[in-house]
Amino acid sequence: MSTDEPSETAEKHGHEHHEVEGPGYPTPAAMRTESEREKTAFVMGLRVGMDVDEPDFVGVVDVDPDSATYGELVDTVEMPNKGDELHHFGWNTCSSSCHAEGLTRDHLIVPGQRSSRIHIVDASDPREPEIETIIEPEEVFEHDLSAPHTVHCVPEGKIVISMLGNADGELPGGFLQLDQEDFSIDGHWEVDSGDMEMNYDYWYQPRHGVMLSTEWAAPETYYPGFDLDDVEAGKYGDSIHVWDWESKEHRQTLTFGEEGLIPLEIRMPHNPEETEGYVGAALSSNILRFWEADDGHWEWEKVIDVEDREHPDWDMPVPGLVTDILLSLDDQYMFFSNWLHGDVRMYDISDTGNPRLVDQCWVGGNFAERQSVGGHDVRGAPQMLQLSRDGRRLYWTTSLFSSWDNQFYPEMGEEGSLMMKADVYPGEGRMELDEEFVVDFGDAPGGPARAHEIRWPGGDCTSDVWQ
Repeated sequence: MSTDEPSETAEKHGHEHHEVEGPGYPTPAAMRTESEREKTAFVMGLRVGMDVDEPDFVGVVDVDPDSATYGELVDTVEMPNKGDELHHFGWNTCSSSCHAEGLTRDHLIVPGQRSSRIHIVDASDPREPEIETIIEPEEVFEHDLSAPHTVHCVPEGKIVISMLGNADGELPGGFLQLDQEDFSIDGHWEVDSGDMEMNYDYWYQPRHGVMLSTEWAAPETYYPGFDLDDVEAGKYGDSIHVWDWESKEHRQTLTFGEEGLIPLEIRMPHNPEETEGYVGAALSSNILRFWEADDGHWEWEKVIDVEDREHPDWDMPVPGLVTDILLSLDDQYMFFSNWLHGDVRMYDISDTGNPRLVDQCWVGGNFAERQSVGGHDVRGAPQMLQLSRDGRRLYWTTSLFSSWDNQFYPEMGEEGSLMMKADVYPGEGRMELDEEFVVDFGDAPGGPARAHEIRWPGGDCTSDVWQ
């Protein structure tokens, strides 16, 4: 049975310079080069908006090529309630607490986007995780927050979750803080939210005392589905926010306007010395770079633009819809997905201000010629991404959000979505679809499900931050 934990060599080498031993790895390079290959994947499986009347689950997928069950959904941890819409999730602790004694990466924090219920899952045995405790929605609503999204473990023994709405599903959102020891709610993380109302994803660089957050919309706006009139009415985001990590105060807003409509996933380099990063703007379908200038203020520029494409079945040009973005652990490559077009892109970002497209992988969507893989029809298109720690395997799932799936890819609501992968060759700057690896969540126990975010036991490039 795989534990997906660092090898003994990695553990010894990774902490030999420290007086105490904490979770994760001392550097991004240690995670990239000294960890074992991923053998287990945790994948969100949700059933909201589907014909099957069953709860969501945390899926356990076998990604060990030497296993007899390779590429199969080998276990599911079903939620006790229906209608949660599990979406994004994270760890109780990570490499940001590498020097902190007494912490272990062994619990998943699994929120329900629609229910605001937060599940604490004991994942100390990656092949047999189980629910340990649940924070009920009423406990969250007491803090006038709802719709949890991004979960990050942070130093000082805390967990911070971005919340997209207030208790009524309206604006403003905020941040909920949990204690790592007993998972109790501390209250709001922020002490001054400034002019921030919309929320979504966030990233932080503790060495520089900064956090940046993005915008989607109020839950009451995006829950029913996408309406272009809501964009024209200003109900969707176009800005990111800069926060003081120490004082927890809002410091600056970077407003993109039409250059950055619906800025979703945000990533900063894994090198903790860096004060720059990228955000993917979904609707305007571009990548924006931001950085801290010499005077301490933050600036931005557009560095990648995905052109809209004409389609005979659409009354308007089809945007790429950049929905997920990640950086390899060595900060050399950026990957992002165009959910409506149907491609994953790979860029060399060695020159951070001039990303260079090196490869694309087309499958599903509205424009890819390949609409089936390994005998399975591709329902949807590449969406949530996860890269192996060594940067050699890129995995993705094809579901975005239940009501949006049902608008743009209605077959997903009937038959579920998929998980796929591409082999990546960093030295050559290319990737190749693995036609043998397909996990069809349409065949999930209990009925079809939508596959969403992916996490590795032992951490990954979208969960871990370094000090």
